[in-house]
Amino acid sequence: MAFCTKCGAQMADQVTTCPQCGAAHAPAGGTPPHPSGSGGGMPENTAAALSYSLGWLTGIIFFLIDKRPYVRFHAAQSIVTFGALHVFRGILAMIFGVGFFANGWRVVGPGIMVLHLISLISFILWIVLMIKAYQGERFKVPVASEIAEGLAGK
Repeated sequence: MAFCTKCGAQMADQVTTCPQCGAAHAPAGGTPPHPSGSGGGMPENTAAALSYSLGWLTGIIFFLIDKRPYVRFHAAQSIVTFGALHVFRGILAMIFGVGFFANGWRVVGPGIMVLHLISLISFILWIVLMIKAYQGERFKVPVASEIAEGLAGK
C-alpha cells in the first residue's frame, strides 16, 4: 500500500489520484504529473511579470531560460526598455557631471532634476509593465516593443 504525500491517506499502489484529497501521484515507478498539466514551470503571467522584476537583468535570464512566446516578448521588452533607460541615464549623468558617489543634496541644477525625472518615469513604467504582464496583457512600449518582437520572434 502507498500513502498520499499530501494528506497521508492510504492508497492502492496503482492509483494516480488520492481518494481523500485529490492530489496527483505517480503510478508505481513513474514520475508524478505536473499539477498545471503544462509540463512544469511557473504560469506564463508570473514568469512574464518576473522578467521585469530586476529590469534588464531578469529580462536576460527569462529570455534565455523560457521559450514560451508571451514570456519571451516581455523578457525582450524588459531588456530593450530598461537596458536603454539604464544606458541613457548613465550618459546623461556623465554629461551633467553627476558621479556614481555624488551626494545628491549637494549637486543641484537642471541636470540632477532631469535624472530624477527619468528615474521616476522608469519606476512608474516598471510597475505598469509588471502589472500588465501579470494580468496577461501584451502591453507594448512604443519603440521598445517593435525591437522586442524582433528579438522574441513575435
